[in-house]
Amino acid sequence: MNIKKGYKQLVAEATAEIKTLSVPAAAELLGKPDVVFVDLRDPREMEREGKMPGAFACTRGMLEFWIDPESPYARPIFAEPKHFVFFCAGGWRSALAAKTAQDMGLENVAHIDGGFGAWKKAGCPVEEPKAKPNPG
Repeated sequence: MNIKKGYKQLVAEATAEIKTLSVPAAAELLGKPDVVFVDLRDPREMEREGKMPGAFACTRGMLEFWIDPESPYARPIFAEPKHFVFFCAGGWRSALAAKTAQDMGLENVAHIDGGFGAWKKAGCPVEEPKAKPNPG
């Protein structure tokens, strides 16, 4: 099967049209009342790797439905006049998500270069995963 565009090209095209924040620049925004960090990772990734304190969880697969006010799944947070900073594990999904959100009409969107992995590696605040109870 031949595809017309691979993920690398899609991510590169998205990155060319969106704002990308370095981890230090994103860390400066943490806790600001006009900024919403949007964690696009799957809940299992969050359970395994931990979470960014205060981040709003929205899996990548629901983003368009949660942004669109006409969707039965719309979330009010996306109608607020906020700055939205998207992140995923490594920065690919968040680049695509930021581009999609921007195309849908959200203003002031960005994504974190390197995603949560880079955030955690840089020693930025992380809510560590809770230990699972021993079933035995």
